[in-house]
Amino acid sequence: MVEVDRDRTTTPKTVGIVWGLLVLNTLGSAGAKTIVPLPRSLIQMVTMGALVAAFALALAVNLRLRLRAGAFMFLLTLLLVPSVISSAHLESGFGALFRCARLALFVGTLWLLSRWWDGGPTFVRHHIRMYFAVLGSVAAGLVISPGAALPELYGGRLVGALWPLTPPQIGQYAAVITGLTVLLVLGRRTDRAGAALVIVPSLVLLALTHTRTATLGLLIGLALAIGSLILTSAAARRFFTWAVLCAAVAAVGFASALQAWFLRGQSQENFTSLTGRAKVWDALLAAPRTTTEQVLGVGLGDKSFGGLPIDNSWLAVYHEQGLTGVALVAAIVIVLGGVALLRPPSLSRACAIFLISYCAIASYTEAGLGDASPYLLHLAVAASLLAAPAPAAPLDARSPSTKHPVPARRSEVT
Repeated sequence: MVEVDRDRTTTPKTVGIVWGLLVLNTLGSAGAKTIVPLPRSLIQMVTMGALVAAFALALAVNLRLRLRAGAFMFLLTLLLVPSVISSAHLESGFGALFRCARLALFVGTLWLLSRWWDGGPTFVRHHIRMYFAVLGSVAAGLVISPGAALPELYGGRLVGALWPLTPPQIGQYAAVITGLTVLLVLGRRTDRAGAALVIVPSLVLLALTHTRTATLGLLIGLALAIGSLILTSAAARRFFTWAVLCAAVAAVGFASALQAWFLRGQSQENFTSLTGRAKVWDALLAAPRTTTEQVLGVGLGDKSFGGLPIDNSWLAVYHEQGLTGVALVAAIVIVLGGVALLRPPSLSRACAIFLISYCAIASYTEAGLGDASPYLLHLAVAASLLAAPAPAAPLDARSPSTKHPVPARRSEVT
């Protein structure tokens, strides 16, 4: 049964605007050099302004503060506690308190939007539209200036030439909306022609980024999501069969090309150390820490250690929010995954499984689960898909002018 019409009538259009502003806020301010140089201060002003505007609009559309409590939002709110306590020591500077305020505003906006979390595909569609618009800017930069979009500094990998986006960011956005669109097609929530307009260019951009984490996340996440539909969906069974056949043919016929793409010209040593990430991880774990730093971390920072990016969500959370933060983030992923596994097969469940599994896979080589980031937005969409439908409003609530509804007459059959 198609639920698109119901979603459109119950969810204000402002909610889509708020979601787009949250996406803009999480794009970040660091990345490749753009065609027109953008000062970092200007980018930060735009992204933070987007978050403030998102909170204000969400509050305006939900003035009565109708919220839907759930384990995801409860645990995400608890994550603020170690963030604030550790940041108050100012070991990471005053920027830590600024990041705490940003995270609090981000979580507050999600609370205001939780009113419309009803298990439907509304936020999936918002997610796809907004990130497809971001990828549109990447494609436009590639057309305008191929040299700037494929710089030698990044080994010829695709970057954002109009907005400073790194290859892993672009790969993440492309993989996520590709996976969600495929699932919408299998669930007959969109037509194939419209889906092809999203899937084909997204896959091209993903290939140009040479992002292994996003590719593996897409393949494994889709396999798990479609696997959850196999017993109840003939379309899922057909897609899974064809996908396996195509993968087998590609593995045999294009093995050398796939291996070259996957290695990206790296040496065996560089590949086994995960492009130098392992060295940063070892140094972070070996660094001396006080008991307070182990439990609560050193405060929210830029997800780096010794001037180098950490590129691991769990170690970044451990560094900034301590073991308390790691426990809370793990609880968020486990609770969402557990709820998804306990739900009966459905399109919403499949989309949630895809998003949760993608975030879990990407967390090994990407940071972001402990702070305002696209990964928290992915998990928020998963939480909206797993939420139970809101109970129907009573008649007098739907029609304020009818305070005393006339009871229906009983028809008696003699």
